[in-house]
Amino acid sequence: MKQGKLRKVLRVSSGLFQANSVSSLLMDELLAGMQKAAQNIELRERDFREHPVPHLDAAWLQALMKPASERSEQQQAKVDYSDSLIAELQSADTIIIGLPMYNFSVPSMLKAWIDHIARAGVTFKYTEQGSVGLLLGKKVVLVAAMGGVHEEGASDFLRPYMKQIMSFVGLDDVEFVTADGLNMGSERREQGLAVARDQIEKLIVSYRDESQIAQENVA
Repeated sequence: MKQGKLRKVLRVSSGLFQANSVSSLLMDELLAGMQKAAQNIELRERDFREHPVPHLDAAWLQALMKPASERSEQQQAKVDYSDSLIAELQSADTIIIGLPMYNFSVPSMLKAWIDHIARAGVTFKYTEQGSVGLLLGKKVVLVAAMGGVHEEGASDFLRPYMKQIMSFVGLDDVEFVTADGLNMGSERREQGLAVARDQIEKLIVSYRDESQIAQENVA
């Protein structure tokens, strides 16, 4: 069978828990389905449990703002780290981010990751008409896991925030997989997982269709 165009996938795991992470479990299922759908995938993983993301502080911001020729070795190391996170995004075709809800919003290390990758002149720019995102032509899947049931913008600040920040850097092709009610008893948990898995299956079908088209276009 001919393979379609190589799809570079970046997986970002932001949860603190390993064995019991629902967002990680659902990302596993999504990726397995993508691979079975004849996708030619190159996977890169960024797992905050294994490689914690440092929060920005004044020293880090000073390093980023200082001209390259004037940076100390330590400052350049800080810039290189932030650059590496941005480079992972720039090279990816598809970005899958795990989103466990912590206190109605995103994990703090995910916010730190966002602070590293949202950089003026690199992933967005300011114009007379306002800001313009520069990370174009990519698909984002945000896999959310919530202990309760939340309304977006009311008690759920996770999904609106992530949709806004993704759009801010140019990532407008965003889809959510959401499992909620996970801590509301076994029956409600299974219901939340079933909804999320249905959303995953629909995504896999769309990837399968894209893969078939890509294979047909291979000479």
